[in-house]
Amino acid sequence: MALVGGNVADLAGKAPLLDAVVLVEGERIKAIGPRATTPVPTDATVVPMQGKWLIPGLMNMHVHLALNLPGAARIYGETADSMALRTLDNAQKSLLSGVTTIRLTGSDAGVDFTVKRAIDSGMFAGPRIHTAGSSIVATGGHGKTEVNGAAEFAKAVREQIKAGATWIKLGISGGISDTHGDIGASPFTDDELKTAIEVAHRNGVKVTGHSGSPIATDVAIDAGIDCIEHGYFLTPDVLRKMKAKGVWYVPTIVVSQSGARAFYKKIGSPDWYLARVDSVGKAHIGVLRTAITTGVNIALGTDQYPWEPNEGTTATVREAEIYVDAGMTPAQALRAATIEPARMLGVDSEVGLLKPGYYADIVAVDSDPTRAIGALRTIGFVMKGGKIVRNDAAAVPTAN
Repeated sequence: MALVGGNVADLAGKAPLLDAVVLVEGERIKAIGPRATTPVPTDATVVPMQGKWLIPGLMNMHVHLALNLPGAARIYGETADSMALRTLDNAQKSLLSGVTTIRLTGSDAGVDFTVKRAIDSGMFAGPRIHTAGSSIVATGGHGKTEVNGAAEFAKAVREQIKAGATWIKLGISGGISDTHGDIGASPFTDDELKTAIEVAHRNGVKVTGHSGSPIATDVAIDAGIDCIEHGYFLTPDVLRKMKAKGVWYVPTIVVSQSGARAFYKKIGSPDWYLARVDSVGKAHIGVLRTAITTGVNIALGTDQYPWEPNEGTTATVREAEIYVDAGMTPAQALRAATIEPARMLGVDSEVGLLKPGYYADIVAVDSDPTRAIGALRTIGFVMKGGKIVRNDAAAVPTAN
């Protein structure tokens, strides 16, 4: 297959490749070059891309595909079958929105592993899935799998890895949706935290921590944690420590800002939940600004469904736009949605760039997003692994 006539945006600050040809063979990119000097095989299917800008598929690093928050729309007593169907549905909607790789940060009943296997096998279309399985917490904490003591934490980590987890998520502080406790609390003992992280690392698996607490985050950094989610109240000192230690930050800024209000209204969020969102929103955006100026490694994540409407676009795109509002350049925000998550996942030799040998995960937009990130609002073409899953132009490919 040949994508012909589009412009390939450059994520490294170099000039874009205009009027390009992208040759795709099987699942991967075979060649990229100027149309004038890149021959298209006579038997290739040609997909016209004139006027479009080609970028890597977007990546979202904080996703719950069977999200079930407090509110009128909450599902009580949901079965694993129902969760699996919702997970698959939201995975497919995410792919169609231009998100070709996701990391799941807390699922129930093993449905994430089931859906990942179904997508990987080719049975269903969907994004590439990295998953942390069930979030592990101390009893009463923000997460699903509740354990106590270092030995139980070690066992819980091993069980998630055995089931197929490629990350481990620890709920190291309270959360917005908790009906009890303090977002800034640090409920783990030092032994519990250190043991969980050590066991994961001994098995070659990275660890991320749900945290709104600077205290819990500071202790977790010392224990060797790899990534922090949300970080609602992180201090400049903690952010500098994250920078020095190479700890990643996944902000999920959309969930605490005004654009998420429509989503909360749709699901009938109770007043106490909305009050908690309001209480963290101003602090959260300040943390993001400081993280950007400090140079912390940032990978995009939303905590809303990647495709979920948010201020006239998707949550994924709106997240990137807020990064620019908070101080990133458009190119930096695009990197935070592509190659930076790939680096965090350790798959940056296969996804996150448009480059020969990489998976052909490709999105097309109407203008250069490295100059104006709002171009991501115009996604109209999505390819994952060499297969076109969306083409709004509806042009019929022609033989060359």
